[in-house]
Amino acid sequence: MVHPAIKESRQGIHRKQPTLDVCVSVSEPLLTEAELSTCIIMKVTVETAYSLPDTWTLPSGSAHSPFAYFAALEVPLTAEHDQVLMFSEGHLKPGGQREGKCRRKRRPLQTLLVPGNQFLPGSFCQPEPIDHEDGELTGLEDQPFRDEAEITKNRVSWDTEIRCFLDSSGASRLKEKITESRLWPVELMRTLVPLSRLGDENPEIPFHGLAFVDMGRLLYPGVSRIRGAYTVHPFYESELLNKAKRKTSVLKEQAKIATIQAKSRVSLAVATPKKGTKNYDAGSKGVKDQSKKQSVLPSKATISDETPESGFEPETKVNVEGNMYLEARTYVIIEMSLNRPLVPKPSPEELARRVKALIPPKPKRPAGPSRAEKAVVDFHTQVGNAVAAVSEQFAELFGANSELQESLSKEQILAEVMGGLNVSGRYFTFKEQIKLAVVKIVRDKMQRSKPLTDPQEVKEFVSKLYVYLVDEMHVALNKIYSSDVAEDCTDGIKLESSQLRHFAKEAQLTSNYQQAVQYYQELVVRHPDEPLYKFEWGSLYMLIGDYMKAKECYHDAVSTQQTHQPSLMMCGVVAVLFERYNEALTFLERATSLEPPSVEAWTLMGLLHLSLNEAFLPERAFLEAKKILGEEEANRAHADDNTEEVKAQQDEHETDNPAPPPMAEHDPEFPDHDMEESGETSSHSDRSATPTKLTSSIFTQTVKFLLQNNALQMAEYALTQELLGSKGGCSVPYYYSLAQFQLLKGDYSSAIDNLKEALFYNSQNPDAWALKGHCHYLQGAFTEARESYEWSMVFPEPPSDTNIVLLRLGAIYILEEKFMQAKEVFLQACEQSPSCLTWLGLGKACYRLGELCVAEEAVAVATLLNSANAEVWAYLSLISLKSGRLEEGDEYYKNAISFDLQDSSLIEEISEAKHQTRMSKLASCFNASAQAQVEIV
Repeated sequence: MVHPAIKESRQGIHRKQPTLDVCVSVSEPLLTEAELSTCIIMKVTVETAYSLPDTWTLPSGSAHSPFAYFAALEVPLTAEHDQVLMFSEGHLKPGGQREGKCRRKRRPLQTLLVPGNQFLPGSFCQPEPIDHEDGELTGLEDQPFRDEAEITKNRVSWDTEIRCFLDSSGASRLKEKITESRLWPVELMRTLVPLSRLGDENPEIPFHGLAFVDMGRLLYPGVSRIRGAYTVHPFYESELLNKAKRKTSVLKEQAKIATIQAKSRVSLAVATPKKGTKNYDAGSKGVKDQSKKQSVLPSKATISDETPESGFEPETKVNVEGNMYLEARTYVIIEMSLNRPLVPKPSPEELARRVKALIPPKPKRPAGPSRAEKAVVDFHTQVGNAVAAVSEQFAELFGANSELQESLSKEQILAEVMGGLNVSGRYFTFKEQIKLAVVKIVRDKMQRSKPLTDPQEVKEFVSKLYVYLVDEMHVALNKIYSSDVAEDCTDGIKLESSQLRHFAKEAQLTSNYQQAVQYYQELVVRHPDEPLYKFEWGSLYMLIGDYMKAKECYHDAVSTQQTHQPSLMMCGVVAVLFERYNEALTFLERATSLEPPSVEAWTLMGLLHLSLNEAFLPERAFLEAKKILGEEEANRAHADDNTEEVKAQQDEHETDNPAPPPMAEHDPEFPDHDMEESGETSSHSDRSATPTKLTSSIFTQTVKFLLQNNALQMAEYALTQELLGSKGGCSVPYYYSLAQFQLLKGDYSSAIDNLKEALFYNSQNPDAWALKGHCHYLQGAFTEARESYEWSMVFPEPPSDTNIVLLRLGAIYILEEKFMQAKEVFLQACEQSPSCLTWLGLGKACYRLGELCVAEEAVAVATLLNSANAEVWAYLSLISLKSGRLEEGDEYYKNAISFDLQDSSLIEEISEAKHQTRMSKLASCFNASAQAQVEIV
């Protein structure tokens, strides 16, 4: 053995101390790989206790405290035995600065170690922001208190790590104990005497404190470490039993063991003539006695058989010293880590594999245009070939003989060209080529592969095909004779797709579901690799209640793109409707593993776990969702601050103050919220927002996603959780979300009541006013609907669904015969989001105002956007009849009837207009005949 003490040389040079390398080897591993995979190495670190009682001070002129500071807890080792972990070497340190970062962790029982060997290699205390901690005191309101405690006040530092080896049965028992009670007690004390002098019957533990560590997070999938600040409470056995389901104090049991062992040593020393050794450390006594360790923790049967009344007996003695912890708000930093998670978390690759097994991805499409696009391009090519063949034939006949061309009429020239084409065989060639191109268009573009049997359907399809072929022929001719059309055509296709999506949403909002389905079909055909259109199509079927078709759409979207997060979430929601919970969990877990992190995905997974009554997992999902929501709100707040700074800089250069926006007419339902003076707008807005917190929660944000996709059952469950978790009353977002839900359910009266509550706290919410207008409109209360719509359009920020608001407001103005206001509203709608309905509304208003030319132009644009709207043809018929064009009016009326015109008043008005037009024509004929007779006479 090498003695480590080497003194300095006479020259004062420090010599290196000798070292000894020790190598330990075994012939075979102590544990097999299978055993290692089921075992756990648990590391428990007690770092520092802060905000100590005022009486805990260092003696003047001394750097060390005469007291000993202990922390103790108990962990399972095997299926039957527990291990008491004693942290007995705490040091009282003065305040003045924070504890250093990356402090080295110490080994336990440092008095028994070789000097310089008290630190664990590669183990450091890693501080982290309080909002990332797992314990208590993590709110923003706790930050100033913790800063003061961790900088200026005294603290007790252990920085000690104890490691435990848990075999497979011990790991299983650890999970069971956490499931039984997630709060694990950690006891603290300050003592001036060793444990062996505290007594063996009922030892009095000085400054007996108790902190509860929430171990439930270790049962979250993939979590292997928790660290945080835990408040120290005075020790009471009743609190220990109620919170941790344990009856005995670890420190009291250890004090008993130490006292018994001390007495046995004294009796042994008296009976033995030799003088015993005095190398005794009170902090380490009793830890190795397995029989005593088994008595520290009662069996599960003993705890479970304990009657509830016994745990609530009043304490006979008040813990005066322990209450000092509460007065000082003492807390201790504790870390627990495992070498592997108790509950493994599936990797993103594993989740992707599971989703792929449920919904196989579609094979990748070959590069280049689709079959439908190829069919159109081929048709354009054949039209070009036909033009070239006709030009060649014309050049052969009349190219060198211009006099012959001038001497013939157009009909004769056409006959000569057709005859030449037939004789040369060119006509037969390009006819067969165009025929094949038309077949491809019918099969690939129009998706027609089965023959039609109904003559009416055949007639309608042929008419539709003819119109389409003529349009494409014009496109092909323009490509030939114009060099600019090719570029414009590409932009037109993009614009047309965005218009189709807008038309589909508009048709959905106006309950024209069949038309919406047709628009989505066209979008999916045009963009087969875009999952968004299939996802929105599925949401339409959710609104209709056809959940099987909705499931097909969502699955089709996922098969198109396996990482489409909204579709994965809705696949999970639909799987819950069909009670396929394992599939739902797979979809939602996959959605949570994708970037960017989604509040809705985590919240939906938490709701699923909650509905299945699973422990710990709902809490974990909701915590992740809250964390993501907090980050999003922080980013939005930062962006708003930057915007306000830019606006403030711009305001500095302005000399005149802008006038506040004008308000709508006085609302009788909310007299207290109307502004008496226009200058009170901003202050009123601030006051209206004070009673309720306006920031959304994870549930209201998830409800918004669910209602957008018409998942009413899951939305109702999320609203229930929001109501159960609300503190201090319901929030404005809750009232608004509940009203949206009731609107979709058809309970308009209840929705209006909830919107009144929302508007009472925030009357400046345009979406709430618009939703209130929708409820009144669907009830048939058009006056109240108009007032609500007008209020929604007053504010600087328009409502999110401006298009439907303008459509319904304009329709109400027409019903009230306020045609000029209707014209202004529909003009605004046509400028913002033109559609068939907006142009039709403008045409209606102009027709009622007698502006027939403008009305005809507006309705003509509407026919271009949707030629299958019966009301459009009906108004074209009315305009034509009013203009005296009886034949056109009759033709337009036939079109309206063919598209199933249902408005009886409009049909009656057209009949009356026909009668008036016929009578006026007869009158004009009679007048002309009479005038002619007079002239003859």
